[in-house]
Amino acid sequence: MQRELCMRDARELAMGMDRRRPPRSHLPLRPVEFQILLSLASGERHGYGVLQDAEDRGERIDVGTLYRGLARLAERGWIRPAAAAADDERRNNYAITDYGLKVARAEAARLAALTRAARSGGLLPETAS
Repeated sequence: MQRELCMRDARELAMGMDRRRPPRSHLPLRPVEFQILLSLASGERHGYGVLQDAEDRGERIDVGTLYRGLARLAERGWIRPAAAAADDERRNNYAITDYGLKVARAEAARLAALTRAARSGGLLPETAS
């Protein structure tokens, strides 16, 4: 039994799916990873939809970087394949997993803390109260 648990743990680690780790232990994320999770937090999308969503936020993502990021996050179990788009069955839709959402929230909190530090350090203007 102990050997079975060790083998399962080794497989999970090899696949990047060890969800027993606290989400904060994965931080900081690569910018493309956060962009993907941010996009999928509001609903399922295909790769091109993630790209468009990032562009709407003023971010530019290289297509190759995006698809490598999608594969990496799927391998980690932070996103999962979803139903194909009704308008185009060739497009693969993705959805964020519960654990992926936890990681995204942890990264958003980390970035918010950095923004507060930048404000107090005079790098960004104070916000109006």
